[in-house]
Amino acid sequence: MKRRNFLRKAAGVSALVAAPDMLAAHPGARVIHLEPHPEPPVKYGANDKLRLACIGMGIIGHYDTRSALSAGGAELVAVCDLYDGRLAQAKEKFGKGLFTTRDYREVLARPDVDAVIVATPDHWHARISQDAMLAGKHVYCEKPMVHQLAEGHEVIGTQQKTGKVLQVGSQRVSSLAFQKAKELYQQGAIGQLNAVVATMGRHSSLGAWQYSIPSDASPQTLDFDRFLGNAPKVPFDATRFFRWRNYRDYGTGIPGDLFVHLISGVHFVTGALGPSRIFSAGGLTYWKDGRDVPDVVVSVMDYPQTAQHPAFQMLLQVNFADGSGGGESTRIIGSEGVIELGWNDFVLKRSPLPKAPGFGGYDSLFTFTQVQQDAFKQQYNAKYTEADRQATKPEDVVFKAPPGYDERTDHFKNFYAGIRQGQSVVQNATFGLRAAGPCLASNESVFKQKLINWDAEKMQMS
Repeated sequence: MKRRNFLRKAAGVSALVAAPDMLAAHPGARVIHLEPHPEPPVKYGANDKLRLACIGMGIIGHYDTRSALSAGGAELVAVCDLYDGRLAQAKEKFGKGLFTTRDYREVLARPDVDAVIVATPDHWHARISQDAMLAGKHVYCEKPMVHQLAEGHEVIGTQQKTGKVLQVGSQRVSSLAFQKAKELYQQGAIGQLNAVVATMGRHSSLGAWQYSIPSDASPQTLDFDRFLGNAPKVPFDATRFFRWRNYRDYGTGIPGDLFVHLISGVHFVTGALGPSRIFSAGGLTYWKDGRDVPDVVVSVMDYPQTAQHPAFQMLLQVNFADGSGGGESTRIIGSEGVIELGWNDFVLKRSPLPKAPGFGGYDSLFTFTQVQQDAFKQQYNAKYTEADRQATKPEDVVFKAPPGYDERTDHFKNFYAGIRQGQSVVQNATFGLRAAGPCLASNESVFKQKLINWDAEKMQMS
């Protein structure tokens, strides 16, 4: 598959959450085209390439692998999956010489593997990531980094103990758009931050995780017992394997799959470590297909004041039966403007307040006696100049990444720089837990119907 065809198909992932075209939504806005990151001057030969393995060749495993190879300086040497059809397809795509196995431990035992992509169901993330680092491999672990909160500190400890690089795969924190948004936020472009409103709406069976199931799925072609791992034992069920996101035993529901993207982006842009209080509610309203996780979830998170930001509130909502057609928006709202993030673009809108307060219209002034109204206006005119009463509204500005831009590729480039040059990766294990923790706490709030207190410094429920 040529890269342009891949990117066209990769766009289908984003299409499930139809991010708005910022230019179409703001036709009068000025447009600034973001410049791609410069390519590294070093060109790696065959003997210098990082040798990768992918553990879990489902949807995201394929996208991660393609982006990892597009990032340059890497080659794929091994693949692990529990369904034989995916192993056969991996050889069709990446070469008959590719090593394939059902047992990830065989991948970790190979001396020709430098780094692994962990793109398994959530309940395997922590264990495989730790085993990989202990085996001397660097790790690119898909989000959320963990399935259970206690696993997070174990992963952090293993990363620190081994010194291996771990990058969590919430890729938009490496995107051109988010990096520019961070720069503008730090410059004070929107004034004082006070709220974040992030929503995702989906309106399709695929968007609601009803993925296709192959007709040859059976106990012979699929290692279901190994898939279950530490989850409760149940009879063979191909639906649970191919649609694992729908079950709490293997996935983390809407918060772990989608809130984590939204939280990661906000933490990256604002420098926040996490909320102090979380209250969430959810329900199974439409997709009653045997799943045991909600298809509509809303969460309110209170972020306390820190040295990096003022106190603010974040509202998160995802709806899998959005009859409006769906869409996505993350609005970082300040006292003088808003940064509205799309997928690989965003709009900066500024509305500064005038120095002078207004009067008249929907105001108490008309309820005063005429004498008092005249006295009020006289005092107002003496206190404020004409300039104080007006605020010029700057034009809206849309920032757009280049056509065909793939932020996942930049995320892998950042991962490779961590391995080769020892640079700090943008989303290490600590960042990963600070994003995943509030999501797991959100699930706790939904299912126990209670407010959750969260300690962002210690990364634990309090």
